[in-house]
Amino acid sequence: MLGTNLAILFDFQTNGTNFVDMINKLVTLLTIAILLVSCGGRGSKVNSDSVSAAAGVDTIAVPETKTEAIPNPEEGEANVEETLEKLSNMSEDPQMPIEPAPKAGPVKIGDVLELDKTVHDFGDFLVSAGPQKCTFTIKNISSEPISILEVITSCGCTDAEWTREEIGPGQKGTISSTYKNEDGPIPFDKTLTVYLSNPKKPLLLRLRGVVHEKPVSLDEAFGAYRVGPFGMKGDTFKVGNMEQGESRSDQTPVANLGGAPITVSFRDVSKDLSLSLSENPIPPGKVATLTYTVRSDRGKWGRNEYYATPVVGGKAGKKLTFWAITKENFASWTEEQKDAASKPIFDESTYSFGVIKQGVPVEAKFEFTNKGKSPFKCYKADSDFPVNISPIPELGPGETGSFTVSFETTSLPVGEVTVLISLTTNSPLRPIINLFVVGDLK
Repeated sequence: MLGTNLAILFDFQTNGTNFVDMINKLVTLLTIAILLVSCGGRGSKVNSDSVSAAAGVDTIAVPETKTEAIPNPEEGEANVEETLEKLSNMSEDPQMPIEPAPKAGPVKIGDVLELDKTVHDFGDFLVSAGPQKCTFTIKNISSEPISILEVITSCGCTDAEWTREEIGPGQKGTISSTYKNEDGPIPFDKTLTVYLSNPKKPLLLRLRGVVHEKPVSLDEAFGAYRVGPFGMKGDTFKVGNMEQGESRSDQTPVANLGGAPITVSFRDVSKDLSLSLSENPIPPGKVATLTYTVRSDRGKWGRNEYYATPVVGGKAGKKLTFWAITKENFASWTEEQKDAASKPIFDESTYSFGVIKQGVPVEAKFEFTNKGKSPFKCYKADSDFPVNISPIPELGPGETGSFTVSFETTSLPVGEVTVLISLTTNSPLRPIINLFVVGDLK
């Protein structure tokens, strides 16, 4: 869970800081990410992903329960607590990466770039098909040269190559990525974080698909969710990260598994959620695209879920869940405003409960000081595991406060445990603060 969300949790940006320092941090982050999520790592136990992207990581896949690999100090690897401490202490730029809504045809990024696409869907393919490669084309529509500075992949299962030369006005460059297809028959959704000389915000590109052991029929591919002949590959979908004042969209394929056209409608649709189909009615035996969009709301912070119920032929199905993460928007703030804002500094960002018996409750205490010039406020606290969080104090400049996080361990498996707590705040320095409770159950 932690590994899959690193790209969201730590939102690095080019905001005028020294680029070499930034790249060093990015390389460090990537190295740690690979350690945490590499296959074959020591089997640490993961908590339910029901609120996995509580932090605001662009989580990069549909939430699922999985095993999280944590370095084992006894085997000479990096100490878990030190690693988490270093990660959580890295500064976070308040700007959100640019993640354009998926659409057919070219996608413009302001008056600077035009991309042929921002999402490449490999669709369904076999393990035996080997590595899968795709290419994104970027056109410079500005009046100044631009450069692709760096491309960071979300895991070691993908690699990237890109145009190293400057891209002049009217010229094109490319970013190519290969999904290695070494992880067996699984669905995947990976990101490429692209750092450019302009725009300063990084750009998120996505690769996704479903790998099968053997050929599957349309019914098998879209049988995870059914309403009569209407089929989908699941019932829970990631929308992504957004800042206040923005909306965020994504897409998923759907299918008509029957022998006649079907018309799909939706009822009980959550406020701020909208849905549309590329074809409606959907022809028999055909695949269409469902686009879903969530609008931000200042009454909603952190991770939130939105719902809709498909209706086909008068029959209502099980509700669909769409989740998104919302944080404050500091894009219009001046440097003076940012300098005068709150600045929460925690004494420790990782609490270790050591080695305890399964079933023994845990209570962690986190202390922090507002070293900024304005009052600090936490809009919302999320966790990737059911916990009780005491009220988080609002602190004036120079004030110190604390809060506790408690939970039962009965439902957790024996072994290493990491619980993530994510705070959505009013601080431009740290709009998302990630805290960790770690230990070992026996």
